[in-house]
Amino acid sequence: MTRGDVRLPDDLVARLCAAARAVQRQAYAPASKFRVGAAVLAADGRMFVGCNVENASFGLTICAERAAVCAAVAAGARRLGAVAIATPLARAARPCGACRQVLAEFGPRMAVLLVGRGRSRCEHTTLAALLPEQFTFADVRRGRR
Repeated sequence: MTRGDVRLPDDLVARLCAAARAVQRQAYAPASKFRVGAAVLAADGRMFVGCNVENASFGLTICAERAAVCAAVAAGARRLGAVAIATPLARAARPCGACRQVLAEFGPRMAVLLVGRGRSRCEHTTLAALLPEQFTFADVRRGRR
């Protein structure tokens, strides 16, 4: 099945969604109790996961999506083709603006799989649909001319 500009087989979609659900249980969310898990798929097929980590200084909280991207980058991945995000809502929450921008840095046209509570299927969208006018390093380079 095609999701965004990335062709994802149904078994891979299932694995990404399952990985996001699994790491969701590891979230550290003592304040909000809103546990989020994310799994990103690198262009080379490797999968990386992350969960939200809250902090008493709320501005220092790390979202699951950004944690997963950081894990991918730390392992040398620079291109991402998909992300699955598991949230505790019946209709899965969308990534925040900061996460959308960070995801765009590594996969501006990636597939986005949204996993809600108790749902057997992931809802599909694209990062381009969630963040249609992305700010990129191409914009930064144009500003230097």
